[in-house]
Formats: sequence, C-alpha cells, structure tokens
Amino acid sequence: MEYQARRWAREEFGHAELGDVRRTDRLVRLASCAAARPGGRITEVCKSDAERQGAYDFLECERVGEGALQDAAAQAAIRRVAGQPYAFVPVDGTSLGLSDCQRTKDFGAIGAYVEGGRGLKVIHAYILDSQGVPSGIGSQVWWTRPDEFVKKKQSRPLRKKETVHWIEAINQISNRFATWADGTRPWFVLDREGDCWSTLRRLLDQGELFTVRGCWDRRLKTRAGEPRVYLRETLQRGRPAHVMQVDVSERPGRKARRARFELRAAHVTLDLKNSWTKVRYKRDLNAVLVCERGTTPRGEKPLEWLLLTSAPMALVSDLERIVYSYVQRWRIEELHKTWKSGVCRVEDTQLRTKSRVIKWATIMVAVASRIERIKRLSREQPDAPASLVLSAEEIRALIILKRIQKKRTETVPDSEPTLSQATRWIADLGGYTGKSSGGPPGSITIRRGLEHIAPLALAIRAGEM
Repeated sequence: MEYQARRWAREEFGHAELGDVRRTDRLVRLASCAAARPGGRITEVCKSDAERQGAYDFLECERVGEGALQDAAAQAAIRRVAGQPYAFVPVDGTSLGLSDCQRTKDFGAIGAYVEGGRGLKVIHAYILDSQGVPSGIGSQVWWTRPDEFVKKKQSRPLRKKETVHWIEAINQISNRFATWADGTRPWFVLDREGDCWSTLRRLLDQGELFTVRGCWDRRLKTRAGEPRVYLRETLQRGRPAHVMQVDVSERPGRKARRARFELRAAHVTLDLKNSWTKVRYKRDLNAVLVCERGTTPRGEKPLEWLLLTSAPMALVSDLERIVYSYVQRWRIEELHKTWKSGVCRVEDTQLRTKSRVIKWATIMVAVASRIERIKRLSREQPDAPASLVLSAEEIRALIILKRIQKKRTETVPDSEPTLSQATRWIADLGGYTGKSSGGPPGSITIRRGLEHIAPLALAIRAGEM
C-alpha cells in the first residue's frame, strides 16, 4: 500500500503552491504516511523520529497556509471529474470536538453551550462523479463559534449568520469548477439546513444546478387579494407522476430497505422572505414530493422528502435523476464518519492551535475521501481490474495472503482479481465476516486489511520474495 499511497499523495498534493519545493515534498511525504497508516495523531501516522519531527515542523510553519493545501486537494478532485456533464457536490457542515480542558487553545464552542464542548466548525463540499463515486473535497470553510450564546439567527443580518459560510463554500466550488473542470457543471446537493432564502436565492440567481431538501412548507406566489397557497399542499393535490424504488441505507431509527416512492412534481414560484429586512423575493424552480408507500417497517414513519431543484423534470428519467441526486448526499455523512471517528479519527489530534489542526484535518479528510473512493468503486465498478487502486506488488501480496487464509472449497487463481473480489479479500483480512457484519465491506475493515498487505508488498518490491 505504500507505493499506492505515495502515488496518490503526489496526485493530491504534488502541485501545492507553498513557496518552496521542499515544503511541497514534505507535504507529499506526510500525506503518503497518512494514507498508508491513517490515524488521528501524528505519532500513529509517522513511525520514525525524523518523520514525526518533519510533520510537526511542516504544520507549525507559518509560511504554509491552510488555503494552499485546500486549493491543491480541490484541484485534484475536480480534475478527476473534468469532462463529465455534471458532478454531484453534497454540501454539509460538521464540527470537530477537540481536547481543550484548560480552554487555552484558540478553539470555539461546539454543540450545546451548556455542555461546554470545544472545537472547530467546518462546511465541506464533497465532489462525486455522475455515478456517485467520491472524487475528493472541493471546498472547506472553517470557523469558530463564540464562547457565549448569541441571539437567534432570525434576529441577525445575513453577514452575522452561519449561512454565510454555506454561501462561501458554494462560491468557492463555482469558481473552482469554472477554472479547472473543463465544462463540467457542479450539481449542488444540500439537506434541510440549506433550505433558507439566502442560499436558494444565491443558487437560483447564478443559474446553478442544485437539489435542496426542503425544511419549510414554502409560501407560493399569489395575486393581491388571493388566499395564501403553500408548496406541500399544492404538490399533494397532484397525481403521482412516477413510482420508483430506492435502496435506503440503515441508520439509527431506520432499517435498511428498498423503499417504494411515489413522486409528485410541479413547477412553482416561491415567495421567499428575508427575515431581517422583510423584503420578499419571487423565484421560479421545480419541486418534487417523494413519499414512501408500502415498504415502511413497523414502528417507523414513512420517508418523505420535499426536493427543490433547478434540474429539468420533463421526462421520467429526469425525475429519477433528481431523486438520485439527493441520495448522493448520504455520501458526505459516510465521509465525515470515516474522517472523525472511523479510520482517520481526526478528533484524536492533540495539536494546540487552530491553524495546525486545520492543516492536519485537511490532509486527513483527503485520506478519508480516498478510502471512501476505494470502497465505492468496489460497489459501483465491481468488474473493474484491481489494478485500478492497487499496485502489482499489492495484488501479488493479496493473492498470497488469501491463499493462506482461504477456505478448503476456495480456489485462488494467479490472475488479477476484479476490484470487487480484491476488496472482499482485503476486508476478509481485516476481519470482515460477511452478512453478519451488517452489509458490504466498510472503511475500517478495508483499512485493516490493507495494513496486512503493506509489509508483504514492500518485501515483494524489494525482491525478497
């Protein structure tokens, strides 16, 4: 895995503009170590004293800006999808809970104020290709919350709301795609937190392609003197335009299943209101009401999504694509899990300043995206050759280890396995137990398996086997 990690690190960060080629080389080496041995602390990732000292020196260097690392990762991610008609870009926020018992670090409040949590807030824009395969992080917007409670957001102008960070992330993605994407359009995907007048206005006025899950039953445009009309009731009055099935993943309070959805759609004019200035804005868009029928497990509420979109919906395939676009939003939740508490465990870091944490977290979220990419490729392109993500030495090491571990009835050929088969073998080495594990191989078992392969692959490359 070491060779693949170095190749990925050069592709991801080798073009970073840090003012000195030696700093870029150090970044590539650090990212390579993180990809080969993901972990939250530098002492886990860097095994030698020289590696650890080099990592600390790099993160502490004031001439290395967080923005340069983010630009490099974003450029690599966008170029992987360049030339496609569009790329899905889920946008979502999360927080890093960091150790600051003495409250001496330049972190801010996270979570409920009464709980006293400390850390950083971030908005990620995650780039996926048109098939939903992760490409990388296209935008990161970091900030700290004040340590004292501030009045409700409805009582603040836009510039003092956290919504400005969402708009900044959208602006960054738009500008970067225009520069590097070779005609590919970003298809923004936002959950209910993104349903506010300012983000909708930004997306619509700039002609962006987007899908936003509605949080509010929006008021529609009416003539003077007419009664108010609202979006949900307007959609519910219509007949189903299409019925489709969607594989729904498991999460707390929800069982995994193939859900049957009825789709109702309409072109509408929203009557948006700026809660601070009281100014109203009229904007046209498409709306799709997605309601589960007949597949809801006992004890659960039927799934229902109100989707606001700028995508066309003249054809049945258009409606299916809109629903598919929203389903891709789940990918960013998987990324955050891998990054924060799964393989990368970035919240375990003991770095003491905001700047150092952001640099380290930027490297680790790129690593988390790489792990998610390998996992998703094995599911979306199961028949692709394993060499898509593994070197020849790693494939040979995998075959050797699989033969040692194989069942009596199994036959392990000398030929290169498919990506799906190789991923399953790697996961088996990492402790995957099949159906009893609760689903297909995940990022943790894949990472454990890769750790078994790495030393044998190094020995093969050195000519010792």
